[in-house]
Amino acid sequence: MKKLLQYLFEHKTLTREQAKEVLVEISQGKYNEHEITSFVTVYLMRSITIEELMGFRDALLSLAVKVNLGVDDALDIVGTGGDGKDTFNISTLACFIVAGAGQTVVKHGNYGASSVSGASNVMEQLGYVFKNEEAVLAKEVKEAGICFLHAPLFHPALKTVGPIRRNIGVRTFFNMLGPIVNPAQPKYQLIGVYNLEMARIYNYILQSIGKDFTLIHSLDGYDEIALTTDTKVITNKGEFIMTPYQLGKKKVFSEELHGGKTVEEAAAIFKNIIQGKGTWSQNAVVLSNAAMALFVTGKYETYELAFQAAVKSLESGAANKCLEKLISIQ
Repeated sequence: MKKLLQYLFEHKTLTREQAKEVLVEISQGKYNEHEITSFVTVYLMRSITIEELMGFRDALLSLAVKVNLGVDDALDIVGTGGDGKDTFNISTLACFIVAGAGQTVVKHGNYGASSVSGASNVMEQLGYVFKNEEAVLAKEVKEAGICFLHAPLFHPALKTVGPIRRNIGVRTFFNMLGPIVNPAQPKYQLIGVYNLEMARIYNYILQSIGKDFTLIHSLDGYDEIALTTDTKVITNKGEFIMTPYQLGKKKVFSEELHGGKTVEEAAAIFKNIIQGKGTWSQNAVVLSNAAMALFVTGKYETYELAFQAAVKSLESGAANKCLEKLISIQ
């Protein structure tokens, strides 16, 4: 690792194969936490290259626990995280609304590294038991319309670096990897990114691997549709800007999206919203992200029809039933 670090400290970059090799070695426990911390820190001081990110992705997928859930049109909504906004769990809530609308969801998530409550934190607090048994996950998909894949159970490297990421407490390149290493490789993805440079990198990577995708970036720095300002939307067919009024019928203030100071508070906010007791602003943001995800599937002729389906899922209680059913399956 010393030679590799010296190489990187000289402002040199890794090839795709070199990047794959080093992450495989990290997952195999070949380096101590100080060496790994130094390695991760390199990418806090300079931008990651597409070759490096592709190599890291190759490593994680080659080592991943494979899972076949018997569905070919699953969807995931995921943000890179690390935007520093401390919002409530918008993407995870949107996943349940999408499931309640009848679209199969395979949600990939992890503990928050730079936020109070990541997807895994809130799911665990709500009573969900993490698992990687294919048969049980397939049952969840069949009966609840959604399952949750806790990243460390599927990616050995993420398990190795988890404590280090939490100790650093800031965004790392692992945030960038999460959305592109879902072990189930769902057909559809709505990916939120925290800046336009990351949007460019994802656009290139997803185009190169031939996936249908939609990237979203709130122009004030959120890695999701926040309705606080306009949202940049990028697909493999082009890109455009949408206003808060087009997406969610209203503009909201950032303080209305706060996710609480503890995991317990985050889970309480989550339950309140999914049970139909959220504020107008909370509902609007969640519904906008769910609607965009439903629209990504191509099953709705217009965004407005997708939005109406999301509203029905939340207001009818269908989304909450998906959550309750998922947690009840063991």
